[in-house]
Amino acid sequence: MLQAIYIQNYALIDKLDIDFTPGFSVITGETGAGKSIILGAIGLLLGQRADVKAIKNGATKCIVEARFRIATYGLEDFFAENDIEYDEEECIIRREVSANGKSRAFINDTPASLSQMKILGEKLIDVHSQHQNLLLNKEGFQLNILDILAQDEKELSDYQKSYREYRQVCHDLEDFIVQAEKSRQDEDYLRFQLEQLEEANLQAGEQVSLEQEAETLSHAEDILAGLYKAGQLMDGDENGTLALTKECIQTLQNVSKVYPPAQEWLERLDSCYIELKDLAREISGSQEAVEFNPARLDFVNERLNLIYTLQQKHHVKSVEELIALTADYRMRLDAITSFDERIAALRNRQQELYQTVLQKAEVLTEVRTRSARYIESQMESLLVPLGMPNVRFAVELSPRKEPDAKGMDSVTFLFSANKNGTLQNVASIASGGEIARVMLSLKAMIAGAVKLPTIIFDEIDTGVSGSIAEKMALIMQDMGRQNRQVISITHLPQIAARGIAHYKVYKEDTETGTNSHIRRLSDEERVQEIAHMLSGATLTEAAMNNARALLGYSQPQS
Repeated sequence: MLQAIYIQNYALIDKLDIDFTPGFSVITGETGAGKSIILGAIGLLLGQRADVKAIKNGATKCIVEARFRIATYGLEDFFAENDIEYDEEECIIRREVSANGKSRAFINDTPASLSQMKILGEKLIDVHSQHQNLLLNKEGFQLNILDILAQDEKELSDYQKSYREYRQVCHDLEDFIVQAEKSRQDEDYLRFQLEQLEEANLQAGEQVSLEQEAETLSHAEDILAGLYKAGQLMDGDENGTLALTKECIQTLQNVSKVYPPAQEWLERLDSCYIELKDLAREISGSQEAVEFNPARLDFVNERLNLIYTLQQKHHVKSVEELIALTADYRMRLDAITSFDERIAALRNRQQELYQTVLQKAEVLTEVRTRSARYIESQMESLLVPLGMPNVRFAVELSPRKEPDAKGMDSVTFLFSANKNGTLQNVASIASGGEIARVMLSLKAMIAGAVKLPTIIFDEIDTGVSGSIAEKMALIMQDMGRQNRQVISITHLPQIAARGIAHYKVYKEDTETGTNSHIRRLSDEERVQEIAHMLSGATLTEAAMNNARALLGYSQPQS
């Protein structure tokens, strides 16, 4: 329930702080006094777009804050999911809009997103403004009303889950067919590239090995000459390294007999001699491994040229990347060959899901059809007392050609206010007053179905007067008795007299400008306000008596 609202620096409002009561309340005031301004401020709390032009002239920001009591509304999950402190006795929603265009939202002093504020606001307040009457012309609005009153959340959720799966498979199939067609166009190209790479029969690491072999083969003669010369220097004649080293060893052996320190040098030199002898043997043997082979060099160069050409063609730098590319081409070609099977599998899945969607849509239609018959009877029972003795109201369900996100049903509200009149779309034949009564009746039914805590009617009485207005007031009064808060903004005394609490919006001129205010009227002030609504600016005794009669007759039991 809305307990209080505080508005600062919004449009013509300097500062406004007003408490609200449970049950049915009314708000009255002259045209232009500021009733729409208050609704605009409430709209900010419902996550609507903020306009910096609404900030009062000279102010740096505007603030709108509302306090709610939410003990019986089952909102604990919302607060837990959004990590916001839950207080059933007092929930505070605040919106601040700065002159620089920035907007901030808070729920229980915790920063919140506008989407969070909108979700919570829709669970707390329903504002029915005059433009909503135009929604009766929208099929989606009519279907939404039918679903709300059918209370088909489970059936609709089950259907929508299957429908989303079905649409996803349709999307996947369409994408896959496009991919398959494109891949088939590329098949010849892929196959040619794969055959070329497979024919090359590339091996990991062979490029490095071939490049080294090419280097060796290209300098074979120089290498052999060098190895031969090194071998001769090591072990060629009496002046070779080995011969001289051996002679040195013999000399040290003679010296070591009379000079002990020479023994260590002898051992070290002996070790060097063994190493040099092994090295001379290896150098000599390596000459046999090196050969001048022009044919082999030509083969290696051709192989390397093939590798370099493939690398340049495919924009890679190694044989390993070419091998990976070969595997990728092979996989893509394998995928192309399996496209038909995969497309067939997706089409089978599509058909299975389509049948499931149709089955669940049928269940949804059955629930809606039962609800439609109930709505028809209830609407007639509500509209007859509202001055439509010959009213007929029908909910027409017709099948769609194909399912959509809401099912297979196309819904139209049909209406006739005249005896033997032809049923037609309610929005196309009903007058403004008739539409107002239809919308009030629908709202009364919806309020009972979804347990909306607070409903604000903005001139729902447009186009009606007299006893009809009084009967509309009785409906709103009855709605307010069902653990619900109903606030009606009205210009009709018959409705104003039915409220438990009466608030007046008025403008006041000051030295700094014009300000809008709202306050709760006392009993005597209320008599005067209703008398003005009856007689206009001139307050007559007859109007005062009529106002007292209205209030005395219709004052609700406490």
